[in-house]
Amino acid sequence: MPEDNQAPHLCELAWPRYSARPFPPYRFIPGNNPHPRRHPQGHSFGCPEPSPEPYRPEDWCQSEDYRFGIDLYNFAYWWECHEVFEGFWHAVGPKTEQGQFFQALIHLAAANLKRYSGHLAASEKLLRTSHQKFCTVPPSYMGLDVADLIHQLGTQIATEQAPPILLALRLTDHHPHT
Repeated sequence: MPEDNQAPHLCELAWPRYSARPFPPYRFIPGNNPHPRRHPQGHSFGCPEPSPEPYRPEDWCQSEDYRFGIDLYNFAYWWECHEVFEGFWHAVGPKTEQGQFFQALIHLAAANLKRYSGHLAASEKLLRTSHQKFCTVPPSYMGLDVADLIHQLGTQIATEQAPPILLALRLTDHHPHT
């Protein structure tokens, strides 16, 4: 595991942002820096857990929280992203199609964090679970090309050295952050 708190060579400065919300001051890496909620020096200490408002899947582009969760994921804030998507997962219900989608994103973020931390077996298990969950939603869902994501996950599962998958939202003309 890298000693510093830098992004794990995932994102490029040219990668698009989908939200205007600023990133937390650091990426939480277990054992490497203060726990965001439990430690007094944590970046979210004393703040309530994310409780984003649920929305219809076709209205995803109007959700600043969802777009921020995608940004957190793409810029390697995997623990923080997990928190946002878990809030949605609880809000929409874990057994719903949208709940399965959010759980797939949660597992994908956790898999990346485990892989980055050197826990390859745990990462592979989480990637497989993410793959299974994504297979339960439509091929294009909430701005993501899920069919392509499923293909990329298959490649990542087969190749331990594959870089983390980036999530590219397909923006509409009505999106405020094009």
